[in-house]
Amino acid sequence: MDTLFTPYRLGNLELRNRTIRSAAFEAMCKNNRPTKELFDYHVAVAKGGIGMTTVSYAAVCESGLSFDTQLLLRDEIIPDLRKLTDAIHAEGAKASIQLGHCGNMTHRRTCHCTPIGASGGFNLYSPTFFRTMTRKDIEEVAKAFGNATRICIEAGFDAVEVHAGHGYLISQFLSPYTNHRKDEFGGSLENRMRFMKMCIGEVVKAAGDKIVVTAKLNTSDGFKGGQTSEELIEVAKEMRKLGVQAITLSGGFVSRAPMHVMRGQFPVPVFVHYFPWRQWWLKLGVLVAGHIVSPTVPFKHLFFLEEAKKFQAAMPDFPFIYVGGVTSREDADRVMDEGFPLLQMGRAVLEDTDFVNKMAADKHHCSQCEHSNFCVGRMYSRSMQCHKNCVDITPAMERAVKRINRQNDRMERKLGYKK
Repeated sequence: MDTLFTPYRLGNLELRNRTIRSAAFEAMCKNNRPTKELFDYHVAVAKGGIGMTTVSYAAVCESGLSFDTQLLLRDEIIPDLRKLTDAIHAEGAKASIQLGHCGNMTHRRTCHCTPIGASGGFNLYSPTFFRTMTRKDIEEVAKAFGNATRICIEAGFDAVEVHAGHGYLISQFLSPYTNHRKDEFGGSLENRMRFMKMCIGEVVKAAGDKIVVTAKLNTSDGFKGGQTSEELIEVAKEMRKLGVQAITLSGGFVSRAPMHVMRGQFPVPVFVHYFPWRQWWLKLGVLVAGHIVSPTVPFKHLFFLEEAKKFQAAMPDFPFIYVGGVTSREDADRVMDEGFPLLQMGRAVLEDTDFVNKMAADKHHCSQCEHSNFCVGRMYSRSMQCHKNCVDITPAMERAVKRINRQNDRMERKLGYKK
């Protein structure tokens, strides 16, 4: 059999194949609890052949909420989550969930307190000021990661993924770009890892042998002055010592290099179209400066592969999970050939929840996702959807998406990323 469609054992968990739906915010919650749309989407992905689907990204406490439509883990939603995991299991897939805290990437209106971060400052994206976390804050948030893990166990999840990348709270402590502390949580890498170690320690303790613990980590922050792969390899080694059983290798920083995470253009016209008029200043700001604060990073297949291989070389006997630009069966097979035991996909299974089944049936199958990032622009105010599946898209928005696709296509051909 092809490696891609052979079972894989991760800790005490056996996946039916090597594919995982990557943690990607769906914006499919109401009052920070699951909706039928969230249920239907993940069950469809499970039915579509995925080995494990990841619900994300879930806030471990209220101060960690980025969005009103984000999942907030608490006891009262355990029955709703149990219905979701039972339905995923009934389709033969496993269920994971991403645990995160947004840190300074929020607003008081959303998190109902002054936003917090590794260090204080101003968030241009909200916009709002945020304060430096105290020792009490740090201890409370670390304990919240452990409590969230307990909730996930009771809700029937098979795995949790600790979000330590993309410039959210744990990443804000790890990166010298956002961590300017002068105490035991700042300065040296050892100090900057201290908060991460507290959070993962609480997760591992709560998990025991009941649930698999994985993490998402940057291969690099994606800009000068951020963390490099050399330093992040040391972070990965520390995660392993702490009891993390697999690490998903990603990259980028939401407050400095957002498009490094997924590549392509930031979809300015989509964001402006869907964002509510009551926040007109954000619509205007994005329209005027969107491409400046979120510059384009051209899409190419397997865009994190070369950096991910550095981690693999440094820790050859550890299971790293590949994510980034897997859009075809050919891409997936190459990831397997490079020695990664598992791979994650986001936009490909948003555009078509049956993508994995189609790869199993056809070795030449390729996703029809065009990487316009319409789904990203829409998720800030509506649920994350591909424009092809979106029932409320207007003709003008369709034209805007086609224009973005043409621009991306010209850029990718010019750079040799597309034939």
